[in-house]
Amino acid sequence: MKKISIPCDFNGQKIPFPIYVGEPRPDKHPLQNQASWLSSERGGSIPQEVMDSFEKLHNISKENNVPFEDLCVYALGAAQDKKED
Repeated sequence: MKKISIPCDFNGQKIPFPIYVGEPRPDKHPLQNQASWLSSERGGSIPQEVMDSFEKLHNISKENNVPFEDLCVYALGAAQDKKED
């Protein structure tokens, strides 16, 4: 399981919050439980574009039989490398 910091929305303010990425159930959104918990317990939300991105990565991992956690680490690393260019 990997810990990733994502800017989440708390009353209009973006604050980095840890999200844990592991191997989700094939029929569930990979961040569904964490998004629900964040909303009910902390009053925050994961931005929709982040939810959409993780859903796309989940679909790619299933289609290509690649571990979701590994794909997320790769994708986030590639995004960071691109940001630094």
